[in-house]
Amino acid sequence: MRPPSPVNDSTSTGLLDAARAADPVAWERLVDLYGRLVLYWCRRAGLEEADRADVFQDVFRTVYCQLHQFQKNRPQDSFRAWLRTVTRHKIIDHLRSQTRHAMAHGGSEALTRLQSVEDPLAETDALPAQSVEERELLLRHALEMVRAEFEPRTWQAFWRTPADGIATHVVAEELGMSLVAVRKAKSRVFQRLRLCFVDAEDLESLWESGG
Repeated sequence: MRPPSPVNDSTSTGLLDAARAADPVAWERLVDLYGRLVLYWCRRAGLEEADRADVFQDVFRTVYCQLHQFQKNRPQDSFRAWLRTVTRHKIIDHLRSQTRHAMAHGGSEALTRLQSVEDPLAETDALPAQSVEERELLLRHALEMVRAEFEPRTWQAFWRTPADGIATHVVAEELGMSLVAVRKAKSRVFQRLRLCFVDAEDLESLWESGG
């Protein structure tokens, strides 16, 4: 199964363009990273594990078919927000399907369940603190995804300045590297991380590259 054809989108990161260009590795990365958010939203909506798996499949089937429709024409447009809307609709569809099944079998709580289906991920959930939590979830998993691709010293050169708050010259001394080498190492890892994200701001707003 391959994603749709690419479209021009100058504000996206390479992941979106590659996924639209039918790159199977990019598609796998997109599902791997953003699938964590889909499951997170499903848990917030109170879905059981089996139901989360069903919604997960429905969401990415829709993303696969409609990825070409998503565009970042304005600074406020984000793939994460678009994916949240897709997930919300799929959760509602799933819960309504369950409710119709329960009503058909005379379930005594069917009407109550139907009334609770209307908005499992209300817009009031999309608060700034919630958005930060979502971004941190993405960043943590992206870091896990790329860490094994770098030598330990390269990773430490990247990690210790922004994460541990240690000055670049101190990190260089500790690792026996020049300042230039430390900065190059940080740039290499940061650029690799960018390839994990559709919305570059999800990475850049949380991760300062250090001095």
